[in-house]
Amino acid sequence: MRQALASLAGCFPREFEPEFYRSLYLDLESMTSSELRTHYEAHGIREGRRGSPGSDRAGFAALVPTDATILEIGPFCNPLVKGPNVRYFDVLGHDGLVARAQMLGLCADACPQIDYVSHDGHLSVIDDTFDVVLSCHAIEHQVDLLGHLIAVGTILNEGGYYFIVLPDKRYCFDHFLAESTIADVLNAHYRNDKMHSLKSVIEHRALTTHNNLSAHWRGEHGVPRLQSDGITTIRAAIKEYEAAAGAYIDVHAWQFTAPSFRQLFKQLFELSYSPLKPVRVYNPVCGTPEFCAILQKCPSCA
Repeated sequence: MRQALASLAGCFPREFEPEFYRSLYLDLESMTSSELRTHYEAHGIREGRRGSPGSDRAGFAALVPTDATILEIGPFCNPLVKGPNVRYFDVLGHDGLVARAQMLGLCADACPQIDYVSHDGHLSVIDDTFDVVLSCHAIEHQVDLLGHLIAVGTILNEGGYYFIVLPDKRYCFDHFLAESTIADVLNAHYRNDKMHSLKSVIEHRALTTHNNLSAHWRGEHGVPRLQSDGITTIRAAIKEYEAAAGAYIDVHAWQFTAPSFRQLFKQLFELSYSPLKPVRVYNPVCGTPEFCAILQKCPSCA
């Protein structure tokens, strides 16, 4: 399997597959491949049409090679992959995840047994390596995003892949927050941040908006909470940050769109900060808040 890992990237569906696109949309069946690409770039991406089998969560999960050794980060009560060759990492053990799911009114039946538990979320507790690491709505919560990528690179076999499902800020409560930049990522890493900044806490608590997916896709984004709740939300965020006294607060620290993610992670790789090179970044599908990406551990950076 490991010998085949490096060449597997060429087998993943491209970000746009003309024949797949044509098969889904009857209004486009008479178009040539070139016309289909033009339509997708001009209209399809904005409309959230599926341009590739890897665009949605189910199709993306199906791309994970079944004979690979796999680690899923943060499965909570809805793991993306299952099987005898899958291991799980989370900040809580099985019983803790069940209790949390029940508290949130979620079905806890699918909470897996957790093989690696780290209450601070650090991957350093893992002493194994894997062909594939996978996470779903996890990297936007990382305090030090670059540190996380480096840690994932440490537990990936040479040529291995990091499969990521993450929110596109345009279609979730992060809509009004600015896209994260290379300066933001490197600043957090060089500061050796161990907890989320006051900036991230205030943004998450006071400057986010609603999370109605269909409304976001219709262009109805509402207003930031600050505009409806006044300065009360900022005061509450500051008090929460101060009361935490250095403990972890669960907020989003990073905001991406599919295009900004592609550019940022390419920059981190080309600057030799990240050992992980983006090989696929699939655009989001209408009605969902997320997009999917595949990064590969570059052999020369191992």
